[in-house]
Amino acid sequence: MYDYDPYSFLAPVPDFALTSTSLDDGGTLSANQVNPGGHPDGKDLSPQLSWSGFPEGTRGFAVTMFDPDAPTASGFWHWAVANIPASVTSLEEGGSRGLPAGALSLKNDGGHPGYMGAAPPAGHGTHRYMVVVHAVDVPTLDVDANATPAVLGFNLAFHTLARARITGIFEVA
Repeated sequence: MYDYDPYSFLAPVPDFALTSTSLDDGGTLSANQVNPGGHPDGKDLSPQLSWSGFPEGTRGFAVTMFDPDAPTASGFWHWAVANIPASVTSLEEGGSRGLPAGALSLKNDGGHPGYMGAAPPAGHGTHRYMVVVHAVDVPTLDVDANATPAVLGFNLAFHTLARARITGIFEVA
């Protein structure tokens, strides 16, 4: 596992609470959150998430999952959702398949919209999967269905009020 934290380069913002019944912060992802290519029992289900304590003035949310340990110069985006209404404070396990009205699921780095579970290369070591909920100051970010997670991240740099994080780990021997 590497020490690189992609969020350390962004402007600091306050934290808020993020919990999950699917994963523990620092814990190993279950087969539910793993891609079938990374584990024979992988189910590709996005984790259950609940958040609270975000700042007043929050007008929407975005959710991302990023693997900074992927063997690329740019990491690997497993999940990117924009424009989650401010009234929504949780997503069920597998919720990437039934997002709330108005939410926009972008293509992950595997090339399809929605969640792609962990699938690090065999023998590459432990990878971190940073699940982040971003509280934003606008109800709709300036992204469309063809935007990449990097474009979403660029928009988030200017609209994030606070950030909540949980990191799961996974390794294929």
